[in-house]
Amino acid sequence: MKENLHGRLRQDRKALLWKLDGLTEYDARRPLTATGTNLLGLVKHVASVEARYFGEVFDRPSPEALPRWRDSDGSDLWATEHETLDQIIGFYRRTWEHSDATINELPLDAPGHVPWWPEPYSNTNLFVVMVHVLGESIRHAGHADILREGLDGRTGLRAEHEKQIDEEARAAYCAKIERAARIQGFTRG
Repeated sequence: MKENLHGRLRQDRKALLWKLDGLTEYDARRPLTATGTNLLGLVKHVASVEARYFGEVFDRPSPEALPRWRDSDGSDLWATEHETLDQIIGFYRRTWEHSDATINELPLDAPGHVPWWPEPYSNTNLFVVMVHVLGESIRHAGHADILREGLDGRTGLRAEHEKQIDEEARAAYCAKIERAARIQGFTRG
């Protein structure tokens, strides 16, 4: 079970990083939603989540500098002007190494403590943390999927499965969905 969860986490890490493939510094970090969500910020956030959960929770602090969780100011959701794409990708990759060591060295029932979770949930174990972090990773990889599609139309989990974009077929498909929505909207509206 642990290897299945860990394997999925590894797969989703790669998918999230692939969403940055070929982007300029600007496109990787610019806000793409009304709330400022951006691709590089998603990577930075997921790296911070992993660093905290597989570090602090099991008394195995991350070697990366992190603000105390109580002092979090939301800066883990975007890249500052002093952080580069390569620096944040490097942070994420180094965090993988630390997280993987925690996962490999501890049994699934290893006790952990999440101080930012309310009682009685703050005392937990590696299994629960792995499921939680996997959920966070999948959720944010999905956000990244949509953001990247909005930037240049690229979709998918991995480069080897990517297909050439057929703009005409994509437009016809979207028009079909729009027609169905309008018809239903007029019928119900």
